[in-house]
Amino acid sequence: MIRNRTVLTCAVLILTLCFQVKASNTEKRKYAADLVVYGGTAAAITAAVQASKLGKSVIIVSPDLHLGGMTSSGLGFTDTGDKSVIGGLAREFYHRLYLHYEQDSSWKWQKKAEYGNKGQGTPAMDGAERTMWIFEPHVAENIMEDFVKEYKLTVYRGEWLDRENGVIMKDGYINSITTLSGKKFIAKVFIDATYEGDLMAAAKVSFHIGREANSQYGEQWNGVETGVFQHDHYFKSKIDPYLIPGDKTSGLLAGITDGDPGVKGEADQKVQAYCYRMCLTDKPKNRITFPKPDHYNPATYELLGRVFAAGWRDLFNKFDPIPNHKTDTNNHGPFSTDFIGMNYDYPEATYERRKEIIKGHENYQKGLMYYLANDPAVPAELQNRVKQWGFTKDEFKGNGGWPYQLYVREARRMVSDYVITENEVMGKKEVPNPVGMGSYALDSHNVQRYVTAEGFVQNEGDIGVKAPRPYSISYDAIIPKIQECKNLLVPVCLSASHIAYGSVRMEPVFMILGESAASAASLAIDDQIPVQEVKYGQLKKLLLDQKQYLSLKNQ
Repeated sequence: MIRNRTVLTCAVLILTLCFQVKASNTEKRKYAADLVVYGGTAAAITAAVQASKLGKSVIIVSPDLHLGGMTSSGLGFTDTGDKSVIGGLAREFYHRLYLHYEQDSSWKWQKKAEYGNKGQGTPAMDGAERTMWIFEPHVAENIMEDFVKEYKLTVYRGEWLDRENGVIMKDGYINSITTLSGKKFIAKVFIDATYEGDLMAAAKVSFHIGREANSQYGEQWNGVETGVFQHDHYFKSKIDPYLIPGDKTSGLLAGITDGDPGVKGEADQKVQAYCYRMCLTDKPKNRITFPKPDHYNPATYELLGRVFAAGWRDLFNKFDPIPNHKTDTNNHGPFSTDFIGMNYDYPEATYERRKEIIKGHENYQKGLMYYLANDPAVPAELQNRVKQWGFTKDEFKGNGGWPYQLYVREARRMVSDYVITENEVMGKKEVPNPVGMGSYALDSHNVQRYVTAEGFVQNEGDIGVKAPRPYSISYDAIIPKIQECKNLLVPVCLSASHIAYGSVRMEPVFMILGESAASAASLAIDDQIPVQEVKYGQLKKLLLDQKQYLSLKNQ
Protein backbone atom coordinates (compact mmCIF):
# COMPACT_ATOMS: atom_id res chain seq x y z
CA MET A 1 0.00 0.00 0.00
CA ILE A 2 2.79 2.38 0.92
CA ARG A 3 4.60 1.40 -2.25
CA ASN A 4 1.49 2.15 -4.33
CA ARG A 5 1.12 5.55 -2.66
CA THR A 6 4.77 6.30 -3.39
CA VAL A 7 4.31 5.39 -7.07
CA LEU A 8 1.17 7.52 -7.22
CA THR A 9 2.93 10.46 -5.57
CA CYS A 10 5.83 10.20 -8.03
CA ALA A 11 3.42 10.07 -10.94
CA VAL A 12 1.62 13.19 -9.70
CA LEU A 13 4.96 14.97 -9.27
CA ILE A 14 6.04 14.01 -12.79
CA LEU A 15 2.75 15.22 -14.28
CA THR A 16 2.98 18.43 -12.29
CA LEU A 17 6.51 19.03 -13.50
CA CYS A 18 5.44 18.30 -17.09
CA PHE A 19 2.60 20.82 -16.85
CA GLN A 20 4.94 23.36 -15.26
CA VAL A 21 7.51 22.86 -18.03
CA LYS A 22 4.79 23.12 -20.66
CA ALA A 23 3.37 26.24 -19.03
CA SER A 24 6.87 27.65 -18.70
CA ASN A 25 7.57 27.03 -22.40
CA THR A 26 4.26 28.64 -23.29
CA GLU A 27 5.08 31.67 -21.19
CA LYS A 28 8.46 31.95 -22.88
CA ARG A 29 6.65 32.28 -26.19
CA LYS A 30 4.61 35.27 -25.01
CA TYR A 31 6.10 38.72 -25.44
CA ALA A 32 4.58 42.00 -24.27
CA ALA A 33 5.35 45.66 -24.92
CA ASP A 34 3.60 49.01 -25.07
CA LEU A 35 3.84 48.93 -28.87
CA VAL A 36 4.28 46.14 -31.40
CA VAL A 37 5.36 47.10 -34.92
CA TYR A 38 4.70 44.47 -37.55
CA GLY A 39 7.06 44.73 -40.51
CA GLY A 40 10.73 45.20 -41.32
CA THR A 41 10.43 48.24 -43.58
CA ALA A 42 12.05 51.64 -43.12
CA ALA A 43 8.70 52.81 -41.74
CA ALA A 44 8.83 50.05 -39.14
CA ILE A 45 12.30 51.07 -37.99
CA THR A 46 11.49 54.78 -37.68
CA ALA A 47 8.28 53.93 -35.82
CA ALA A 48 10.15 51.76 -33.33
CA VAL A 49 12.92 54.32 -32.84
CA GLN A 50 10.40 57.07 -32.16
CA ALA A 51 8.46 54.93 -29.69
CA SER A 52 11.69 54.18 -27.85
CA LYS A 53 12.65 57.87 -27.78
CA LEU A 54 9.28 58.60 -26.18
CA GLY A 55 9.95 56.09 -23.43
CA LYS A 56 7.74 53.27 -24.66
CA SER A 57 8.69 49.61 -24.76
CA VAL A 58 8.53 48.37 -28.34
CA ILE A 59 8.92 45.12 -30.24
CA ILE A 60 9.49 44.82 -33.98
CA VAL A 61 7.99 41.64 -35.42
CA SER A 62 9.59 41.36 -38.85
CA PRO A 63 8.83 38.78 -41.53
CA ASP A 64 12.08 39.92 -43.15
CA LEU A 65 15.56 38.93 -42.04
CA HIS A 66 17.04 42.13 -43.50
CA LEU A 67 15.69 45.43 -42.19
CA GLY A 68 14.82 48.54 -44.18
CA GLY A 69 12.50 47.27 -46.88
CA MET A 70 13.13 48.78 -50.28
CA THR A 71 15.36 51.48 -48.80
CA SER A 72 18.00 48.83 -48.15
CA SER A 73 17.04 46.50 -51.00
CA GLY A 74 18.07 48.39 -54.11
CA LEU A 75 16.08 51.62 -54.10
CA GLY A 76 19.13 53.80 -53.56
CA PHE A 77 18.30 56.45 -56.14
CA THR A 78 15.70 57.91 -53.81
CA ASP A 79 12.39 59.20 -55.16
CA THR A 80 12.28 62.23 -52.91
CA GLY A 81 10.37 64.97 -54.68
CA ASP A 82 10.92 68.15 -52.70
CA LYS A 83 13.57 67.31 -50.09
CA SER A 84 12.84 70.43 -48.06
CA VAL A 85 9.71 68.85 -46.53
CA ILE A 86 11.49 65.69 -45.34
CA GLY A 87 12.12 66.05 -41.60
CA GLY A 88 12.42 64.10 -38.38
CA LEU A 89 14.01 60.66 -38.36
CA ALA A 90 13.81 60.41 -42.14
CA ARG A 91 16.16 63.39 -42.45
CA GLU A 92 18.32 61.87 -39.72
CA PHE A 93 18.66 58.74 -41.88
CA TYR A 94 19.81 60.79 -44.89
CA HIS A 95 22.15 62.78 -42.63
CA ARG A 96 23.78 59.56 -41.50
CA LEU A 97 24.26 58.61 -45.14
CA TYR A 98 26.02 61.92 -45.64
CA LEU A 99 28.36 61.25 -42.73
CA HIS A 100 29.16 57.82 -44.14
CA TYR A 101 30.07 59.13 -47.57
CA GLU A 102 32.17 61.91 -46.11
CA GLN A 103 34.69 59.22 -45.13
CA ASP A 104 37.33 58.36 -47.71
CA SER A 105 37.10 54.71 -46.66
CA SER A 106 33.52 54.60 -47.98
CA TRP A 107 34.73 55.03 -51.55
CA LYS A 108 36.21 51.61 -52.35
CA TRP A 109 35.48 51.36 -56.06
CA GLN A 110 35.80 54.99 -57.08
CA LYS A 111 36.90 58.30 -55.66
CA LYS A 112 34.33 60.64 -54.24
CA ALA A 113 35.36 63.32 -56.73
CA GLU A 114 34.85 60.84 -59.57
CA TYR A 115 31.27 60.19 -58.50
CA GLY A 116 30.71 63.92 -58.31
CA ASN A 117 27.25 64.96 -57.24
CA LYS A 118 24.99 63.00 -59.52
CA GLY A 119 21.31 63.31 -58.90
CA GLN A 120 17.95 64.02 -60.43
CA GLY A 121 16.61 67.54 -59.91
CA THR A 122 18.66 68.08 -56.75
CA PRO A 123 22.14 66.83 -55.94
CA ALA A 124 22.95 63.49 -54.36
CA MET A 125 24.95 65.28 -51.67
CA ASP A 126 23.60 68.41 -50.07
CA GLY A 127 26.53 69.93 -48.22
CA ALA A 128 24.56 72.82 -46.75
CA GLU A 129 21.96 70.45 -45.24
CA ARG A 130 24.52 67.68 -44.65
CA THR A 131 22.32 65.05 -46.28
CA MET A 132 22.98 62.35 -48.88
CA TRP A 133 20.08 61.13 -51.01
CA ILE A 134 21.68 58.49 -53.25
CA PHE A 135 23.35 55.48 -51.67
CA GLU A 136 24.34 51.81 -51.75
CA PRO A 137 21.93 49.17 -50.37
CA HIS A 138 24.30 47.75 -47.75
CA VAL A 139 25.00 51.23 -46.37
CA ALA A 140 21.27 51.81 -45.83
CA GLU A 141 20.89 48.43 -44.12
CA ASN A 142 23.84 49.15 -41.85
CA ILE A 143 22.26 52.42 -40.75
CA MET A 144 18.99 50.61 -40.01
CA GLU A 145 20.93 48.15 -37.88
CA ASP A 146 22.68 51.06 -36.17
CA PHE A 147 19.26 52.43 -35.17
CA VAL A 148 18.37 49.03 -33.72
CA LYS A 149 21.56 48.87 -31.65
CA GLU A 150 21.53 52.48 -30.47
CA TYR A 151 17.95 52.33 -29.26
CA LYS A 152 18.26 48.74 -28.01
CA LEU A 153 15.27 47.70 -30.08
CA THR A 154 13.93 44.18 -29.71
CA VAL A 155 13.53 42.59 -33.13
CA TYR A 156 12.12 39.16 -33.94
CA ARG A 157 13.08 38.32 -37.53
CA GLY A 158 11.56 35.76 -39.85
CA GLU A 159 8.28 35.94 -37.96
CA TRP A 160 5.23 35.74 -40.21
CA LEU A 161 1.79 36.69 -38.94
CA ASP A 162 -0.71 33.86 -38.73
CA ARG A 163 -3.16 35.59 -41.03
CA GLU A 164 -5.98 33.10 -40.42
CA ASN A 165 -6.05 32.80 -36.64
CA GLY A 166 -3.26 34.98 -35.28
CA VAL A 167 -5.08 38.23 -34.50
CA ILE A 168 -7.11 38.22 -31.28
CA MET A 169 -9.48 41.14 -30.85
CA LYS A 170 -11.89 42.21 -28.13
CA ASP A 171 -14.22 45.20 -28.13
CA GLY A 172 -12.53 46.67 -31.19
CA TYR A 173 -8.99 46.35 -29.81
CA ILE A 174 -6.24 44.01 -30.95
CA ASN A 175 -5.17 42.12 -27.84
CA SER A 176 -2.41 40.08 -29.41
CA ILE A 177 -0.94 38.76 -32.63
CA THR A 178 0.58 35.31 -33.09
CA THR A 179 3.09 34.30 -35.73
CA LEU A 180 3.34 31.01 -37.60
CA SER A 181 6.15 29.93 -35.29
CA GLY A 182 3.76 30.19 -32.33
CA LYS A 183 5.13 33.35 -30.76
CA LYS A 184 2.44 35.56 -29.24
CA PHE A 185 2.91 39.34 -29.02
CA ILE A 186 0.77 41.43 -26.69
CA ALA A 187 0.63 45.24 -26.83
CA LYS A 188 -1.47 48.28 -26.09
CA VAL A 189 -1.11 49.61 -29.64
CA PHE A 190 -0.04 47.97 -32.91
CA ILE A 191 1.41 49.42 -36.11
CA ASP A 192 1.17 47.63 -39.45
CA ALA A 193 4.26 48.82 -41.35
CA THR A 194 4.24 46.15 -44.08
CA TYR A 195 3.90 46.79 -47.80
CA GLU A 196 1.05 44.27 -47.96
CA GLY A 197 -1.13 45.36 -45.02
CA ASP A 198 -1.45 41.82 -43.67
CA LEU A 199 -2.09 42.80 -40.04
CA MET A 200 -4.59 45.43 -41.12
CA ALA A 201 -6.50 42.88 -43.19
CA ALA A 202 -6.36 40.19 -40.48
CA ALA A 203 -7.88 42.71 -38.06
CA LYS A 204 -10.84 43.03 -40.48
CA VAL A 205 -10.07 46.65 -41.34
CA SER A 206 -11.58 47.80 -44.63
CA PHE A 207 -9.24 47.99 -47.60
CA HIS A 208 -9.23 48.27 -51.37
CA ILE A 209 -7.17 46.58 -54.08
CA GLY A 210 -6.88 47.93 -57.60
CA ARG A 211 -7.98 51.12 -59.27
CA GLU A 212 -11.09 53.08 -58.41
CA ALA A 213 -13.19 54.69 -61.09
CA ASN A 214 -12.47 58.38 -61.61
CA SER A 215 -16.08 59.06 -60.69
CA GLN A 216 -15.70 57.57 -57.18
CA TYR A 217 -13.60 60.40 -55.74
CA GLY A 218 -13.91 63.02 -58.47
CA GLU A 219 -10.46 62.30 -59.94
CA GLN A 220 -8.94 62.57 -63.40
CA TRP A 221 -6.05 60.08 -63.38
CA ASN A 222 -7.45 57.02 -61.59
CA GLY A 223 -9.03 54.01 -63.28
CA VAL A 224 -8.12 52.46 -66.63
CA GLU A 225 -6.11 54.95 -68.70
CA THR A 226 -5.89 53.58 -72.24
CA GLY A 227 -4.39 56.06 -74.68
CA VAL A 228 -2.49 57.97 -71.96
CA PHE A 229 1.29 58.09 -72.44
CA GLN A 230 3.15 60.30 -69.98
CA HIS A 231 6.52 58.55 -69.78
CA ASP A 232 8.44 56.53 -72.35
CA HIS A 233 7.12 53.22 -71.06
CA TYR A 234 4.91 52.41 -74.04
CA PHE A 235 5.23 51.00 -77.54
CA LYS A 236 5.98 53.87 -79.90
CA SER A 237 6.18 51.58 -82.91
CA LYS A 238 3.53 49.23 -84.24
CA ILE A 239 4.63 45.89 -82.81
CA ASP A 240 2.86 42.66 -83.83
CA PRO A 241 1.65 40.73 -80.73
CA TYR A 242 1.22 37.27 -82.27
CA LEU A 243 3.51 34.24 -82.13
CA ILE A 244 3.44 34.14 -85.91
CA PRO A 245 3.34 37.78 -87.04
CA GLY A 246 0.03 38.58 -88.67
CA ASP A 247 -1.58 35.28 -87.65
CA LYS A 248 -4.15 35.83 -84.89
CA THR A 249 -4.76 32.09 -84.63
CA SER A 250 -1.15 31.44 -83.60
CA GLY A 251 -1.66 32.90 -80.13
CA LEU A 252 -0.14 35.83 -78.29
CA LEU A 253 3.46 36.38 -77.26
CA ALA A 254 4.31 35.95 -73.59
CA GLY A 255 3.14 38.74 -71.30
CA ILE A 256 0.27 40.02 -73.42
CA THR A 257 -3.30 39.87 -72.08
CA ASP A 258 -5.95 38.36 -74.28
CA GLY A 259 -9.02 40.50 -73.73
CA ASP A 260 -10.50 43.95 -73.38
CA PRO A 261 -8.31 46.31 -71.29
CA GLY A 262 -11.40 48.04 -69.89
CA VAL A 263 -13.12 51.37 -70.31
CA LYS A 264 -11.09 54.55 -69.81
CA GLY A 265 -11.62 55.97 -66.33
CA GLU A 266 -13.38 52.89 -64.98
CA ALA A 267 -12.36 50.70 -62.06
CA ASP A 268 -10.60 47.34 -62.06
CA GLN A 269 -8.93 45.05 -59.51
CA LYS A 270 -5.49 45.10 -61.11
CA VAL A 271 -2.36 46.53 -59.49
CA GLN A 272 0.61 48.32 -60.99
CA ALA A 273 3.64 46.24 -61.93
CA TYR A 274 6.34 45.12 -59.50
CA CYS A 275 10.04 44.61 -60.12
CA TYR A 276 13.35 44.24 -58.32
CA ARG A 277 15.56 47.31 -58.14
CA MET A 278 18.78 45.62 -59.24
CA CYS A 279 22.13 46.90 -58.02
CA LEU A 280 24.54 46.39 -60.93
CA THR A 281 28.21 47.22 -61.33
CA ASP A 282 30.66 47.63 -64.18
CA LYS A 283 33.74 47.04 -61.99
CA PRO A 284 35.14 43.65 -63.08
CA LYS A 285 36.55 42.75 -59.64
CA ASN A 286 33.16 43.36 -58.01
CA ARG A 287 31.00 41.95 -60.78
CA ILE A 288 28.98 38.73 -60.99
CA THR A 289 28.26 37.65 -64.57
CA PHE A 290 24.53 37.45 -65.28
CA PRO A 291 23.63 33.79 -64.63
CA LYS A 292 21.20 31.69 -66.62
CA PRO A 293 18.19 31.46 -64.29
CA ASP A 294 15.89 28.56 -63.49
CA HIS A 295 13.45 27.71 -66.27
CA TYR A 296 15.00 30.20 -68.71
CA ASN A 297 12.98 30.50 -71.91
CA PRO A 298 14.08 33.02 -74.55
CA ALA A 299 10.52 33.07 -75.93
CA THR A 300 9.58 35.10 -72.84
CA TYR A 301 11.54 38.00 -74.38
CA GLU A 302 10.50 37.66 -78.02
CA LEU A 303 8.45 40.84 -77.73
CA LEU A 304 11.57 42.76 -76.66
CA GLY A 305 13.42 41.36 -79.66
CA ARG A 306 10.73 42.86 -81.91
CA VAL A 307 11.09 46.20 -80.09
CA PHE A 308 14.82 46.18 -80.83
CA ALA A 309 14.10 45.25 -84.44
CA ALA A 310 11.85 48.31 -84.68
CA GLY A 311 14.79 50.53 -83.74
CA TRP A 312 14.47 51.09 -79.98
CA ARG A 313 17.84 51.65 -78.27
CA ASP A 314 17.16 53.47 -74.95
CA LEU A 315 18.10 50.45 -72.88
CA PHE A 316 20.36 52.15 -70.34
CA ASN A 317 18.27 55.20 -69.45
CA LYS A 318 17.48 53.99 -65.91
CA PHE A 319 20.84 52.55 -64.94
CA ASP A 320 20.88 55.31 -62.35
CA PRO A 321 24.34 55.77 -60.82
CA ILE A 322 24.86 55.34 -57.09
CA PRO A 323 28.28 55.48 -55.36
CA ASN A 324 31.12 53.05 -56.09
CA HIS A 325 30.36 52.25 -59.74
CA LYS A 326 26.96 50.78 -58.96
CA THR A 327 23.42 51.39 -60.13
CA ASP A 328 19.87 51.45 -58.93
CA THR A 329 18.42 49.91 -62.10
CA ASN A 330 14.74 50.65 -62.61
CA ASN A 331 12.18 49.89 -65.28
CA HIS A 332 12.42 51.87 -68.51
CA GLY A 333 10.81 51.57 -71.91
CA PRO A 334 7.99 49.45 -73.37
CA PHE A 335 9.51 46.12 -72.24
CA SER A 336 11.77 46.18 -69.21
CA THR A 337 12.18 44.97 -65.61
CA ASP A 338 8.51 45.45 -64.66
CA PHE A 339 6.79 42.05 -64.90
CA ILE A 340 3.52 43.54 -66.09
CA GLY A 341 0.33 41.72 -65.19
CA MET A 342 1.96 38.97 -63.15
CA ASN A 343 1.11 40.28 -59.67
CA TYR A 344 -2.66 40.72 -59.63
CA ASP A 345 -3.26 38.09 -56.94
CA TYR A 346 -0.24 39.03 -54.82
CA PRO A 347 -1.93 41.36 -52.28
CA GLU A 348 -4.25 38.69 -50.87
CA ALA A 349 -2.31 35.59 -51.88
CA THR A 350 -1.21 32.98 -49.36
CA TYR A 351 2.43 33.06 -48.30
CA GLU A 352 3.05 30.04 -50.53
CA ARG A 353 1.48 31.73 -53.56
CA ARG A 354 3.41 34.93 -52.86
CA LYS A 355 6.65 32.94 -52.88
CA GLU A 356 5.71 31.65 -56.33
CA ILE A 357 5.00 35.18 -57.58
CA ILE A 358 8.25 36.48 -56.08
CA LYS A 359 10.23 33.65 -57.64
CA GLY A 360 8.50 34.31 -60.96
CA HIS A 361 9.62 37.93 -60.85
CA GLU A 362 13.17 36.88 -59.98
CA ASN A 363 13.32 34.39 -62.84
CA TYR A 364 11.85 36.93 -65.24
CA GLN A 365 14.38 39.64 -64.42
CA LYS A 366 17.38 37.34 -64.24
CA GLY A 367 16.23 35.86 -67.52
CA LEU A 368 15.92 39.34 -69.00
CA MET A 369 19.51 40.20 -68.12
CA TYR A 370 20.77 36.84 -69.41
CA TYR A 371 18.81 37.39 -72.65
CA LEU A 372 20.26 40.88 -73.09
CA ALA A 373 23.78 39.59 -72.57
CA ASN A 374 23.51 36.49 -74.75
CA ASP A 375 20.65 36.35 -77.24
CA PRO A 376 21.44 37.11 -80.91
CA ALA A 377 18.22 39.14 -81.21
CA VAL A 378 19.83 41.88 -79.09
CA PRO A 379 21.69 44.46 -81.23
CA ALA A 380 25.45 43.97 -80.92
CA GLU A 381 26.16 47.52 -79.74
CA LEU A 382 23.72 47.09 -76.85
CA GLN A 383 24.80 43.57 -76.02
CA ASN A 384 28.44 44.58 -75.77
CA ARG A 385 27.50 47.28 -73.26
CA VAL A 386 25.28 44.90 -71.25
CA LYS A 387 28.19 42.49 -70.88
CA GLN A 388 30.12 45.19 -69.04
CA TRP A 389 27.56 44.96 -66.23
CA GLY A 390 26.68 42.32 -63.67
CA PHE A 391 25.30 41.79 -60.19
CA THR A 392 27.39 43.18 -57.36
CA LYS A 393 29.51 40.94 -55.12
CA ASP A 394 29.49 43.24 -52.11
CA GLU A 395 25.74 43.83 -52.12
CA PHE A 396 23.12 41.35 -50.90
CA LYS A 397 25.85 38.99 -49.76
CA GLY A 398 24.75 35.40 -49.51
CA ASN A 399 22.05 36.03 -52.11
CA GLY A 400 24.20 36.12 -55.23
CA GLY A 401 23.99 39.89 -55.48
CA TRP A 402 20.20 39.67 -55.82
CA PRO A 403 17.98 42.08 -53.80
CA TYR A 404 16.21 40.69 -50.76
CA GLN A 405 12.94 42.55 -51.34
CA LEU A 406 10.57 42.60 -54.32
CA TYR A 407 9.38 46.14 -55.02
CA VAL A 408 5.73 45.85 -54.00
CA ARG A 409 4.68 49.25 -55.30
CA GLU A 410 1.08 48.81 -54.21
CA ALA A 411 -0.98 46.09 -52.55
CA ARG A 412 -3.86 46.63 -50.16
CA ARG A 413 -4.81 50.20 -49.29
CA MET A 414 -6.85 50.92 -46.18
CA VAL A 415 -10.25 52.56 -46.58
CA SER A 416 -10.82 54.79 -43.57
CA ASP A 417 -13.22 57.62 -42.89
CA TYR A 418 -10.74 59.81 -44.76
CA VAL A 419 -9.25 58.82 -48.13
CA ILE A 420 -6.41 60.76 -49.75
CA THR A 421 -7.19 61.45 -53.41
CA GLU A 422 -5.41 63.21 -56.24
CA ASN A 423 -7.30 66.35 -55.24
CA GLU A 424 -5.26 66.66 -52.04
CA VAL A 425 -2.03 65.82 -53.88
CA MET A 426 -2.76 68.44 -56.53
CA GLY A 427 -3.58 71.09 -53.93
CA LYS A 428 -7.28 71.29 -54.76
CA LYS A 429 -8.46 70.36 -51.25
CA GLU A 430 -7.44 71.37 -47.75
CA VAL A 431 -5.96 68.59 -45.62
CA PRO A 432 -7.09 68.27 -41.98
CA ASN A 433 -4.80 67.21 -39.14
CA PRO A 434 -1.53 66.86 -41.10
CA VAL A 435 1.21 64.56 -39.76
CA GLY A 436 3.68 64.73 -42.62
CA MET A 437 4.13 65.86 -46.20
CA GLY A 438 4.59 64.37 -49.65
CA SER A 439 5.63 66.00 -52.89
CA TYR A 440 6.21 63.35 -55.55
CA ALA A 441 4.22 63.15 -58.78
CA LEU A 442 1.09 61.07 -59.20
CA ASP A 443 3.02 58.02 -60.34
CA SER A 444 1.76 54.63 -61.47
CA HIS A 445 3.67 52.02 -63.41
CA ASN A 446 1.96 50.03 -66.13
CA VAL A 447 -0.86 47.76 -65.08
CA GLN A 448 -1.46 45.65 -68.17
CA ARG A 449 -0.24 44.83 -71.70
CA TYR A 450 -2.92 44.22 -74.29
CA VAL A 451 -3.77 44.18 -78.01
CA THR A 452 -5.26 47.37 -79.42
CA ALA A 453 -8.27 47.47 -81.74
CA GLU A 454 -5.77 48.00 -84.57
CA GLY A 455 -4.06 44.73 -83.72
CA PHE A 456 -0.83 45.95 -82.11
CA VAL A 457 0.58 45.52 -78.61
CA GLN A 458 0.34 48.36 -76.10
CA ASN A 459 0.89 49.01 -72.39
CA GLU A 460 -1.66 50.66 -70.09
CA GLY A 461 -1.60 52.28 -66.67
CA ASP A 462 1.59 54.34 -66.69
CA ILE A 463 0.84 57.78 -65.21
CA GLY A 464 3.13 60.62 -64.19
CA VAL A 465 1.50 63.94 -63.25
CA LYS A 466 3.62 66.38 -61.28
CA ALA A 467 2.26 67.74 -58.01
CA PRO A 468 2.37 71.56 -58.16
CA ARG A 469 3.78 71.88 -54.63
CA PRO A 470 4.32 69.75 -51.52
CA TYR A 471 1.08 68.64 -49.87
CA SER A 472 0.05 67.58 -46.38
CA ILE A 473 -0.92 64.05 -45.36
CA SER A 474 -3.70 63.72 -42.81
CA TYR A 475 -3.53 61.75 -39.56
CA ASP A 476 -7.01 60.53 -40.46
CA ALA A 477 -5.51 58.56 -43.37
CA ILE A 478 -3.30 56.36 -41.15
CA ILE A 479 -5.99 55.32 -38.65
CA PRO A 480 -8.85 52.87 -39.33
CA LYS A 481 -12.50 53.59 -38.78
CA ILE A 482 -13.06 53.56 -35.03
CA GLN A 483 -15.75 50.90 -35.30
CA GLU A 484 -13.26 48.56 -36.97
CA CYS A 485 -10.13 48.84 -34.81
CA LYS A 486 -9.17 51.24 -32.03
CA ASN A 487 -5.48 50.50 -31.46
CA LEU A 488 -3.95 50.09 -34.93
CA LEU A 489 -2.07 52.58 -37.10
CA VAL A 490 -1.24 51.97 -40.77
CA PRO A 491 1.49 54.30 -42.12
CA VAL A 492 2.34 52.28 -45.27
CA CYS A 493 -0.90 50.79 -46.61
CA LEU A 494 -2.67 53.99 -45.65
CA SER A 495 -6.06 55.20 -46.80
CA ALA A 496 -5.57 56.57 -50.32
CA SER A 497 -6.92 56.09 -53.81
CA HIS A 498 -4.77 54.22 -56.31
CA ILE A 499 -3.48 57.31 -58.04
CA ALA A 500 -2.93 59.34 -54.86
CA TYR A 501 -1.02 56.39 -53.41
CA GLY A 502 1.23 56.67 -56.46
CA SER A 503 2.57 59.89 -54.96
CA VAL A 504 2.48 58.97 -51.28
CA ARG A 505 4.24 55.59 -51.71
CA MET A 506 7.79 56.94 -51.47
CA GLU A 507 10.25 55.58 -48.91
CA PRO A 508 10.98 58.95 -47.23
CA VAL A 509 7.23 59.49 -46.78
CA PHE A 510 6.83 56.03 -45.27
CA MET A 511 9.60 56.87 -42.78
CA ILE A 512 7.89 60.16 -41.91
CA LEU A 513 4.52 58.47 -41.40
CA GLY A 514 6.08 55.65 -39.38
CA GLU A 515 7.52 58.21 -36.97
CA SER A 516 4.23 60.10 -36.79
CA ALA A 517 2.28 56.89 -36.20
CA ALA A 518 4.53 56.00 -33.26
CA SER A 519 4.11 59.49 -31.83
CA ALA A 520 0.34 59.13 -31.94
CA ALA A 521 0.57 55.64 -30.48
CA SER A 522 2.54 57.03 -27.54
CA LEU A 523 -0.12 59.63 -26.82
CA ALA A 524 -2.88 57.02 -27.08
CA ILE A 525 -1.01 54.80 -24.62
CA ASP A 526 -0.44 57.66 -22.17
CA ASP A 527 -4.09 58.71 -22.19
CA GLN A 528 -5.48 55.17 -22.50
CA ILE A 529 -7.66 56.14 -25.45
CA PRO A 530 -8.31 54.85 -28.98
CA VAL A 531 -5.89 56.15 -31.60
CA GLN A 532 -8.85 57.92 -33.21
CA GLU A 533 -9.27 60.06 -30.08
CA VAL A 534 -5.70 61.33 -29.86
CA LYS A 535 -5.83 65.10 -29.40
CA TYR A 536 -4.43 66.54 -32.58
CA GLY A 537 -3.07 69.64 -30.85
CA GLN A 538 -0.83 67.48 -28.65
CA LEU A 539 0.25 65.36 -31.62
CA LYS A 540 1.03 68.42 -33.72
CA LYS A 541 3.23 69.92 -31.01
CA LEU A 542 5.07 66.63 -30.59
CA LEU A 543 5.70 66.34 -34.34
CA LEU A 544 6.89 69.93 -34.69
CA ASP A 545 9.26 69.37 -31.77
CA GLN A 546 10.66 66.46 -33.78
CA LYS A 547 11.23 68.82 -36.71
CA GLN A 548 8.61 67.18 -38.87
CA TYR A 549 7.09 69.22 -41.69
CA LEU A 550 3.30 69.26 -41.57
CA SER A 551 2.32 71.99 -44.01
CA LEU A 552 3.89 74.66 -46.18
CA LYS A 553 3.41 77.12 -43.31
CA ASN A 554 4.40 74.47 -40.72
CA GLN A 555 2.54 76.30 -37.97
